[in-house]
Amino acid sequence: MKADTYSRTLDTTATAPQGVQPAVRKRSRRAIFLTWLRKTHLYVGLWGAVLGLLFGVTGFLLNHRAIMKIPVEKTVQNTVQVNLPERGFAKPEELSAWLQQELNFIPASPAVIKTQPPKTVVWADREVRQPERWSVTLTRPERGVTAEYFVGNRFVKLDQVDATPIGTLTRLHMSIGVNAFWVLLSDTIAGGMILLSITGLLLWTQLHTVRTIAVMTSVGALIGALCFMWSV
Repeated sequence: MKADTYSRTLDTTATAPQGVQPAVRKRSRRAIFLTWLRKTHLYVGLWGAVLGLLFGVTGFLLNHRAIMKIPVEKTVQNTVQVNLPERGFAKPEELSAWLQQELNFIPASPAVIKTQPPKTVVWADREVRQPERWSVTLTRPERGVTAEYFVGNRFVKLDQVDATPIGTLTRLHMSIGVNAFWVLLSDTIAGGMILLSITGLLLWTQLHTVRTIAVMTSVGALIGALCFMWSV
């Protein structure tokens, strides 16, 4: 009796309609893809939560620093004049190297050097010839130094800016005075947010045709509106 039942089961499986198996395969592939999306969304969200908290808090402080009067940018600014060595400098890069050695200040990012050619300016209703001007900026997340030098002077003016602890975090948020590693690390957060948005939209649609078309239409309209605003 059991053998007959087993035989009938096999016969039923063998004679099942051929259209059933393709439908099962299609659902299985869709389920596998959605499972992969959930795992990707989960792990990317876990990574984004680590530094995303820092960027979220500092972004909130930057948005409301004027209303809440939070000292986020700087607490101490000192201006001094430093005598230059007798040998002088032929180009601003030499001045930058001398400042780093003299101040024992190693910037996290390359020094920002600007030059202004000599020109005639109006001062007190008279024309004055202003010599060539060099500007050197050295930055770290917690501190910044700006040097101003007019070619021919025997001194250089230095402005030092020290940040508060909150200010240091906001400078990290804006990638001020950071090295290439921090910039790349920040890029991973930006890329993670983009990936989270894409996977989140796909998980919401569950790959249904109507929902997918609606999401694509909405995203396309948003991109079109942004492009129009950018071009105006």
